[in-house]
Amino acid sequence: MRRIHLVLPLTTLLFAAGAAGATGAIAADAPDKQALDQAIRSYLLEHPEVIIESLEKFEQKQRAARDRASADALASRQDELYNHPMTPVTGNPKGDVTIVEFFDYQCGYCKRAMQTVLEVQKEDPSVRIAWKELPILGPASKFAARAAMAAERQDKYLDFHVAVMGNRGPLTPDTVFQLAKKAGISVDRLKRDMADPAIEKYLQDTLQLAQQLGINGTPGFVIGGKLVPGAIEKDQLKELIAEARKPG
Repeated sequence: MRRIHLVLPLTTLLFAAGAAGATGAIAADAPDKQALDQAIRSYLLEHPEVIIESLEKFEQKQRAARDRASADALASRQDELYNHPMTPVTGNPKGDVTIVEFFDYQCGYCKRAMQTVLEVQKEDPSVRIAWKELPILGPASKFAARAAMAAERQDKYLDFHVAVMGNRGPLTPDTVFQLAKKAGISVDRLKRDMADPAIEKYLQDTLQLAQQLGINGTPGFVIGGKLVPGAIEKDQLKELIAEARKPG
């Protein structure tokens, strides 16, 4: 699909530039399609750098468009991003810097990032963590995310989160319930709360938010109004927090 979008503008450019005329195979007043196609093909074979340049410019335009859309979403959906009433929050609820993390329970990088985030939370009493469930790795992830949101209703979100992130085997429903029970969560109530349509709606809204922000994988962070995709090291996280605290 990408090549189709590139070839059409390139065809117009070459024809307008007189590339067809240079071959002597195309009349100016009635261009022959077959001859035009051959002229374009010959030109591209002789100048493959044109294709590379076009691809690079196309990627630049696409990236710029994504960046603009992400910036617009960061500006227009601040309340949903930082203060949604269903979003689990740990650390200092009135902290001066909020770390928003989008994650999936089956994401290995998310498991590693959790340790970093929790260490920073422990060391910095003014940090607030907003945990955004983004179950994009299949039904098992979705099931665990629903269970996590239900665990929040028992004030056991972080206990559940740590337990499931620490799981190293297959993430089956039985495993989720076993981990929840070990974390001191009422499994019967958990099952009832998981069926609440409000949880499903919240997860769908969070997915839409992530897509608008340009978060297409996990983990993804928003810190001090900056989008940081991928796993993050502790030193980098602390630097971003310090930058977010700077005046202005």
